[in-house]
Amino acid sequence: MTLQKLTRNLTLWVLLAIVAGALLGHFAPPTAVRMESLGKGFIDVVKLFINPIIFLTITLGISTMGDLKKVGRIGGKALLYFEIVTTLALLIGVVVAAVVRPGDGVAVGSLSGAAVGEYTKRAGTFSWGHFLADNLTLQVLLIAIVLGIALSKYGGRKPIIHVLKTASKYVFRGLHFVMLFAPIGAFGGMAYTIGKYGIATLLPLGKLMVTVYLTMAVFIFLILGSILRFAGIGMWSFLKYIKAELLIVLGTSSSEAGLPGLMEKLEGMGCAQPVVGLVVPTGYSFNLDGTTIYLSLATLFLAQVFHVDLSTGQIITMMGILMVTSKGAAGVAGSGFVVLASTLTAMKVIPVEGLALLLGVDRFMSEARSITNFIGNGVATIFLAHNEGALDHDMAEAVLGKRLKPLRLNFRRRRDLSSGEYLGEVAEEVAEKAEPQ
Repeated sequence: MTLQKLTRNLTLWVLLAIVAGALLGHFAPPTAVRMESLGKGFIDVVKLFINPIIFLTITLGISTMGDLKKVGRIGGKALLYFEIVTTLALLIGVVVAAVVRPGDGVAVGSLSGAAVGEYTKRAGTFSWGHFLADNLTLQVLLIAIVLGIALSKYGGRKPIIHVLKTASKYVFRGLHFVMLFAPIGAFGGMAYTIGKYGIATLLPLGKLMVTVYLTMAVFIFLILGSILRFAGIGMWSFLKYIKAELLIVLGTSSSEAGLPGLMEKLEGMGCAQPVVGLVVPTGYSFNLDGTTIYLSLATLFLAQVFHVDLSTGQIITMMGILMVTSKGAAGVAGSGFVVLASTLTAMKVIPVEGLALLLGVDRFMSEARSITNFIGNGVATIFLAHNEGALDHDMAEAVLGKRLKPLRLNFRRRRDLSSGEYLGEVAEEVAEKAEPQ
């Protein structure tokens, strides 16, 4: 790699920033804590691009799709996929917690309920009505779908589509400029985490930490890897392709920070624009694999800490509650703790005060949750695109550098979901921008 390519390699700079942030947090905690604004500021700026990108992608994709029945079919398949995979993630978390028993031997000490009062209060006021009303991403998604359908039926849509294409071009240019500051955001996020909580906080709950990370690694490579294999794509190749976005998610502890880049990369590897636009935003609200695994592990961990022997019926009840509450996690600030608090409150068996045990290490486990959620949504999009015949395998091979033979599940032959000219033009442009460095 030449010096010029090295200096322009975003992945390298983000990685160096994460290391620098961790060192600052360890050796100068007070200074590191003040870096929080850098991480939050970067995430806030990236969030500004999320809804415009979703709106433009969905509207353009549907307006040029032709057969509107495909929109409903893709959406229905996506929701079914999300439910199956998140339920499987929930089961894996329960089984691992029952076998490894990370809560055995953990000293309760003197817990204070004051520290978790904020989360239990939010849990008590959470409702699906609030979730749908406050989730701007879902609202934008619905508006874009309606507008896309309306444009598809409007004969004079060409000038409007031209304006939307131009807007999309400049939005992505702006995003590329903002991503140049990703190392600063990753530095601030990692420095704050280490400086605020410290490495020493991990030791008492080290078994839980190791269990969470290993379980999510197994889920990514075994479960998601197998799903990806059906599309003829290897997990390592995919992870290498999105490595810059993964490091940004790791440094900021926010999967939202990588959402726009993920959508662009998925289009760049041959996933049809309508599929990307429908599946990724919906997945960020309903396909939270990492959060689901963590919630089931954490609930059983606290049961083991307090020596609460849950019956089979109580475990099934817990799983039922988590299947519902975990779907609303994306719409609530401090989502992991809020959903966990609401689950414990609904069960009325495990002391809610036990959440104080997790306060110090939750931030360190949020990276694992965010990365797993992030990869899970990418895999879902690729799988559904392949299932719809809307994945260009030649383009995927060109950007990933390796091709596997897709496993057949009676899939249809590939067909474009939008006009060939538009899909090809966008895919070529995105592929050039998203080419791995």
